Amino acid sequence: MKHALLAWFLLCLVPAVSLPGTSQWTPELAMTVRTVGEVVPSPDGQLAAYTQTWAVMAGEKSEMVTQVFLARFGERAKPVQLTQGEKSCVSPSFSPDGKWVYFLSERSGTPNLWRISVEGGEGQQLTDWKGTIGTYQVSPNGTWIAFTGREPDQELEKARKEKRDFRILDENPKNNGLWLVPAEPDSNSREAKRVFDAPFHIGSVEWSPDSRRIAFERRPTSDPDSWRFADLSEVEVESGKVSDLSATPAAESDPRYSPDGRYVAFVRTSHPVHWAGDGRLVLHTRASGAQHLLPATADEFGRGGNLLGWASDSSRLYFTETRGTQNGLFAMPLQGNPETLYLPSQGTVSSYGSGVRLNRGGTHVGLAWETSNLAPEAYLLPLSGGPPRPVSQANSALPDLAIGETRRIEWKAPDGLGIEGLLTLPTGYRPGERYPMVLIIHGGPMGVFTETFLGRPGLYSEASFSARGYVVLRANVRGSSGYGRAFRMANISDWGGMDYQDLMAGVDSVIAQGIAAPRKMAVMGWSYGGYMTSWVIGHTDRFQAAAVGAGVTNLWSFTGTADIPSFLPDYFSGEPWERFEAYRRHSPMSYVQQMKTPTLILHGEADERVPISQGYELYNALKRRGVETKMVVYPRTPHGVQEPKFLLDVMQRHLDWAGQYLSTQ
Repeated sequence: MKHALLAWFLLCLVPAVSLPGTSQWTPELAMTVRTVGEVVPSPDGQLAAYTQTWAVMAGEKSEMVTQVFLARFGERAKPVQLTQGEKSCVSPSFSPDGKWVYFLSERSGTPNLWRISVEGGEGQQLTDWKGTIGTYQVSPNGTWIAFTGREPDQELEKARKEKRDFRILDENPKNNGLWLVPAEPDSNSREAKRVFDAPFHIGSVEWSPDSRRIAFERRPTSDPDSWRFADLSEVEVESGKVSDLSATPAAESDPRYSPDGRYVAFVRTSHPVHWAGDGRLVLHTRASGAQHLLPATADEFGRGGNLLGWASDSSRLYFTETRGTQNGLFAMPLQGNPETLYLPSQGTVSSYGSGVRLNRGGTHVGLAWETSNLAPEAYLLPLSGGPPRPVSQANSALPDLAIGETRRIEWKAPDGLGIEGLLTLPTGYRPGERYPMVLIIHGGPMGVFTETFLGRPGLYSEASFSARGYVVLRANVRGSSGYGRAFRMANISDWGGMDYQDLMAGVDSVIAQGIAAPRKMAVMGWSYGGYMTSWVIGHTDRFQAAAVGAGVTNLWSFTGTADIPSFLPDYFSGEPWERFEAYRRHSPMSYVQQMKTPTLILHGEADERVPISQGYELYNALKRRGVETKMVVYPRTPHGVQEPKFLLDVMQRHLDWAGQYLSTQ
C-alpha cells in the first residue's frame, strides 16, 4: 500500500498547465493553491464529499472561501462543485442513506444547517438559528440533527446599542448548549429543541447506534484554558436525563460508540494534565461501566493524534497520528498492539483542518495527501485493502514549476539526542556550492514540520525561498510532536536551553555538509517559533536577519495577558510569582542588550493567544537601542493570519527581509 499511491497519482493526475508569465514560485502563485480540507466518504464508500478552500482578493474582498465538492469513488469523471456562492460552506456529512450532504454555512446571514442532494440542485435550509453553531451530527436513523450552539444574547445586543456593554470577566460564560432539530426540511416544526439545561460548555457529540442517546464532551466554560477539565457525559434524548460516562481529574475527549453498542471509546490524558499533550485510548464497557486503557500509541496522541472511529465489526479503532515528518493512519485492535494501516512512502496525510474522516459504515477513510513537490488532493482509502484512490482535481491547473528537493536529515544535539528536520535545497542546486540559508522554527512548541506541499499558502513560502536560491532548514527540535511523549516533554522548564542547542546543531550540520553559507543566514518563526527567533538573536550574532512573528518575548507579561494563563505555568512548573527567576532567565527580553540582528516583527492586532504587547515590547526595546527593526501590525488579525491579502503580505515581507540582508545575486 505504501508504494502504490505515487504510481496511481501519476497515472490519474491531470497534466499541469503553465500560467502566462509564470517562471518560478512566488507568494502570488502560492495564493492560487487550493487547500483540501475535510474528506468525507459516503456510507457505502462510493462517494466522497470534500472541501476546497481558496483565496478571494478581488477589489475590496480579502477572504478565504470554502465550498463542498462531490466525487464518485472509482470513476474518472470530473468532481462537481456541490455548493456555490460567496459564503463558505463547511463541515460536510452524509445522510445515513447517502442521498444528502449536510453542511454549515452563513449564506442566510448567520451560521445555519443546510443540506443538498448528491444529484445537485438547490440547498435546503434546515435551521433558522440566530446565534452561533459549533458542531453537529445527524442521527443514525436519519431523523434528527444534534448540534451545539449558543442562542443570541439579546440583552447584550441591547446593551451595546445603549453604550453600556461593559463586561465582568468570568461571569456569564458563552457556553454552547445541546440542541435537536428535525433532519427533514418539511417537518412540521423547524424550531430547535434544547435537549437539557446545564451550566457547562458542550464540545464534540456522538449519537449512539440506536439513536436514543448522545455522548458529549463537557467543559466548565468555553474558555481556551478549560480543555484541561473536560469530562464525558451521556444524555437520553427522549427524557433529557444526563449521566457521567467518565469524569476524572484527567481530560477526556472524542467519545465514539462501537457499532454493536457495547463500548464507548475515547481519549484520556495523563494526570496532571499537561499542555504538551498526551493521551491514551480508553475502552468504556457500557453494560458494566468498566474502563481499561488500550496500549500506548507511538506518539501517545500528540498534536497530530485524532480518534476517527470504529471498524464495522467493532473489532478495532482507527486513528491518525504523526510519526516524525509524516502523518499516517493506524488501527488499534481491542486485543493487541497498534497497527499501521497507511504511512506513505513519501509525503504525508494532510493535517490541515484535521480533515481525515471515517465513513458511517467503518469501511472507508477519506484523506488528503501531499508531498513537498505535489499539491494536496483528496483520496479515498478502502479499509478492505488497496491503495488510496484520488477523487479530486483541486490543484490540477497549477503550473509545472521546479521546487527544490526536500531531504529528511538527522543530526545529534550536544547532549547526544537525535534531532530530525527537513532541508529544502534551492532549485538548480549544485553540489559543492554554498547558498544562503533560512532557518524556520515551528510553533507550539508541540508543533511539528511534516512533508507538506512547499507551494501552499502559509506564513513562509518555502517554494519561493527555494526558487530565489535559498536553502531552507525546518527543524523538529525537542518539544515537537511526532517523536513520542518523552521527546515532547524534553523542554519542560528549558525553553531557550537545549531546544536552542538543537537548532544551532542543525545549522552547523548543514554548514558542515558544504550546503549553507555561514555568513548568509536568516532565522524566523511564528508564536513559539517567534519566541525562539527572539531568543536566538539574543544569544548569537551569526544570523544576518531575523523575523519574529506573533512571538512570545516576555514570559511574565505573556502569562498575565494571554487567553491561556495556565500554559507557561505548565511548562515552567509554577506561576511567575513562584518562579520569578526562571521566567526572567528564559525571557528573550532579558537579553535585549545583546541583540544586534536586523529584526522584522509581525503581529496581529486582535491576537488574544500572544497579545500584541509582546511584539511592542521587543520592537520598542530594539528601536531604543538603535538596532535596525521594523514592526508591521495587521488589524483584525488573531494569532493566525486569516485574511489572504495579509497572508500574501506576510509571505512577501519574509522574502524581502531576507533578501535585503542575504543577497542571492
